[in-house]
Amino acid sequence: MSTLIENYDIVVVGAGHAGCEAALACSRLGLETIIFTVSVESIALMPCNPNIGGSSKGHLVREIDALGGEMGKNIDKTFIQSKMLNKSKGPAVHSLRAQADKAEYSKSMRMVLENTDHLTIKQAEVTEIVVEDGIIRGVKTFSGAIYNCKAVVLCTGTYLSSRCLYGEVINYTGPNGLQAANYLSDSLKKNGIEMFRFKTGTPARIDKRSIDFSKMEEQFGDEKVVPFSFDTKPQEVQIEQESCWLTYTNEKTHEIIKDNLDRSPIYAGIIEGTGPRYCPSIEDKVVKFADKSRHQVFLEPEGLYTNEMYVGGMSSSLPEDVQYKMYRSVSGLENAKIVKNGYAIEYDCINARQLNPTLEFKHIKGLFSGGQFNGSSGYEEAAAQGLIAGINAALNVLGKEMIVIDRSQAYIGVLIDDLVTKENREPYRMMTSRAEYRLLLRQDNAIFRLAGIGNKVGLVNDEKYKHILELEKKIKEEIERLENTFVGTSDEVLELLDKYESTPLNSGTDLAELIKRPELSYDVIAPIDKNREILDEKITEQVNIQIKYEGYIKRQLKQVEQFKKIEKKKIPENFDFNQINGLRIEAKQKLNLFKPVSIGQASRISGVTPADISVLLVFMEQLRNRNQ
Repeated sequence: MSTLIENYDIVVVGAGHAGCEAALACSRLGLETIIFTVSVESIALMPCNPNIGGSSKGHLVREIDALGGEMGKNIDKTFIQSKMLNKSKGPAVHSLRAQADKAEYSKSMRMVLENTDHLTIKQAEVTEIVVEDGIIRGVKTFSGAIYNCKAVVLCTGTYLSSRCLYGEVINYTGPNGLQAANYLSDSLKKNGIEMFRFKTGTPARIDKRSIDFSKMEEQFGDEKVVPFSFDTKPQEVQIEQESCWLTYTNEKTHEIIKDNLDRSPIYAGIIEGTGPRYCPSIEDKVVKFADKSRHQVFLEPEGLYTNEMYVGGMSSSLPEDVQYKMYRSVSGLENAKIVKNGYAIEYDCINARQLNPTLEFKHIKGLFSGGQFNGSSGYEEAAAQGLIAGINAALNVLGKEMIVIDRSQAYIGVLIDDLVTKENREPYRMMTSRAEYRLLLRQDNAIFRLAGIGNKVGLVNDEKYKHILELEKKIKEEIERLENTFVGTSDEVLELLDKYESTPLNSGTDLAELIKRPELSYDVIAPIDKNREILDEKITEQVNIQIKYEGYIKRQLKQVEQFKKIEKKKIPENFDFNQINGLRIEAKQKLNLFKPVSIGQASRISGVTPADISVLLVFMEQLRNRNQ
């Protein structure tokens, strides 16, 4: 019997948010790429919440866009409500979040993939990876077809050996009833890849016509919509937006849940996988926060052409009959009709400590990994990893140096460093608190931080990058102008200060000093800034933030300088830490297990102390001197 054999540069396994970014990056860099999916209907599918962005996740989307990725552009085309979160706080935690039209988001991304040169879409289940002498050679599908290649990017999401559960019902499917991938895990394990079992969940979808919105609080989008992508013109996204709705669980809801905990597969011990700490089921909330008499519930539309409403905050795997009682106990949902039951999903993923910061497996050359398969949660985290894995797979095939984005450069750097360095025993979620340099890593400056890398890689064209450099120059020039423009104690100045309850001036000062006052801003002082030109909003936003937070930014830049010093101190590949006599046994064990690529990465490994790092630094310096 003859077997189909085809040759590609790169194979991408999975077409979720990670797979899409990986495949687009590879093909846009000119490499012949094939992306496999168990169903073309699942391309860029949103099996859970119908939104993109949110706290810290909005940062990731902006960074994906800055590097030349697609997620930001796609949500700008398909959103139905948009909001900037945390506006009452400082710019470091401002995060954009948009409700998506779920079907349109998937359809739009699929259209991009289908019309990208060098990219082939194939509906088939990959069942084996082909590895020879520690080097990836290709993949096999369920039909027996062989696809030879120079690199593979695994982006399997929640499909590997997955099963969906609610109550006593167990379906051996992927999310949303789609086909699971049941064979690849065995092949990965045979090749020495360590696997974990994780779980996540989703709430029911309820028919909009059965909801009494009069008992709920209406939630509107922002009047002025801010796009995710640098390339999207703001006027293109000023659309009529859909409303979301807020209601609450109550003591009756909690009582129904408590009375039926023994029927929940989570509490009955049927589920083996570890769930996400920061996205708990309603059962978990009721048990862990027993003192709370209510929890927020958000009703979010799944799209413009469907009546399905997502019940945010009430993820559940309780039995069908209990779900009806539970949802109908909530104000406004008394007559709720469930279109799709809530469920938990269990799936195989890897221990991400097996990966280098490039997202290439340490022991299999040419095999890369991204997304929820790496033990993370969320569409945005997945897309960010998929993009980096795809870029590095392409650079590797092209014989170029792969990129590593560090913690001081981007949230993407924090995400990947945490995954490959720390012990993650539950699905990892990005949060602003994880980024120690978050004042520098704001969503508003992502394009200025990362477009240079995108340009060097080849995903941001020269014309666009030149425009970004021109904006940066104008920002610098405007800050210098304000620092050198002085105002005195004229009536006009004093009136403006009085209007905003700002301390009057006793003598002249420069305009930059006035902007630093909490109650004033670049826009507020416009009437007394006589020589001001009309500038792009992208420029004025940066001018205002950089002047206002100048002291804090300088302090963080000094911290980054120190961080860079130890990050640049590289550790030889496959170095044996047992040869360092002064290291504690635990430190030797952890360092040999993790195989850090730099002193900086070594310092972030749990169980490695500052004293161990001092010993390591001395030894590496001695080694360097001996080798000179």
